Amino acid sequence: MRAWLELVRAPAALSVPGDTLAGAAAAGRAARPGLAAASVLLYWAGMALNDWSDRELDAVERPERPIPSGRISPAGALGVAVALTGAGVAAAGIFGGRRGLALAGLLAGSVWAYDIKLKHTPAGPAAMAACRVFDVLLGAGPATRAAAPMALAVGAHTYGITLLGTAEVDGAEPSTIVGAMAATGATAALAAVACRSGGTVERLGAAGLIAGYLATAGRAQVALCTDPDPQHVRQAVRMSILGLIPLQAAAVAGRGRLAQAAALLAALPAGRWLSAKVATS
Repeated sequence: MRAWLELVRAPAALSVPGDTLAGAAAAGRAARPGLAAASVLLYWAGMALNDWSDRELDAVERPERPIPSGRISPAGALGVAVALTGAGVAAAGIFGGRRGLALAGLLAGSVWAYDIKLKHTPAGPAAMAACRVFDVLLGAGPATRAAAPMALAVGAHTYGITLLGTAEVDGAEPSTIVGAMAATGATAALAAVACRSGGTVERLGAAGLIAGYLATAGRAQVALCTDPDPQHVRQAVRMSILGLIPLQAAAVAGRGRLAQAAALLAALPAGRWLSAKVATS
């Protein structure tokens, strides 16, 4: 079981349901748990496909991963990726109708394009960012324009994580660190724009959560300036993934949905604990 949890980066999936919650809040519509479940299924599919696609490279660079270590077969990983993709798209169609089905199809297509073709190209970070943009819009339903600033914020954040991920084996160059930090700054700015329409209390709460995002993701990235070795890069990637949670909570709290924001934040300590137990990068 541990091998399968490592394959799909199970703890990192705690950062996924908040995408659809943030999209729904930005669009002013009720959240749909079924769409959040679809997002998680597609995320897990992407992680399994990632390891299948990188199995030969991981045999050299990360022999401890489930496939090169022999704990999971390549065929098993690919089969899980296909099954999870189908289940995620189907769930989006059931709970989101035709629009949900269409957005989930775009999301799934982006995931497969990234893992199979684009990951090791200059377009890789942008392709991964597009995946999370579609994920936020999946929760927004028809009101995609209203949710666009928050979707772009999540996309910018994902761009920075993916950029850092390219340095997990050899360590980070200064340009990589600067690029990731710039993406984090852009994320905070876009999130502030997305949360500007609430009342004073809502805006203050959102601002505090955006500051929390910067403390979680930004601090780990700044630390790389003095120690950019691979171990610290992987730690920065893990913390950046978890940093998405207060960012999502800011979008939700900015619309006065405090209970949902609290539920998202409750996942943060659990994610930190689980990421220490199960590999997420």
